[in-house]
Amino acid sequence: MGIIAWIVLGLIAGFIASKIFVGSGQGMLLDIVLGIVGAVVGGYLFTAVGATGITGFNIYSMIVAIIGAVVVLWLYHMIAGRG
Repeated sequence: MGIIAWIVLGLIAGFIASKIFVGSGQGMLLDIVLGIVGAVVGGYLFTAVGATGITGFNIYSMIVAIIGAVVVLWLYHMIAGRG
């Protein structure tokens, strides 16, 4: 996937995950960063348990990225003390 696709996937995943997790975003830049990190984490977690990770710009990859972004947001809030 190209960098633009990762940014778009990260933006969407970060936005959706922030709505699922806390109900409000952390700001556009932080949502993008946490979403991209979440996509990577989600891909790694899914691969670690034997499932397919990020496969491209599709619905399955979006679900994996959102799950990863929720995990990253949870960790972020635990570290930042906002949990």
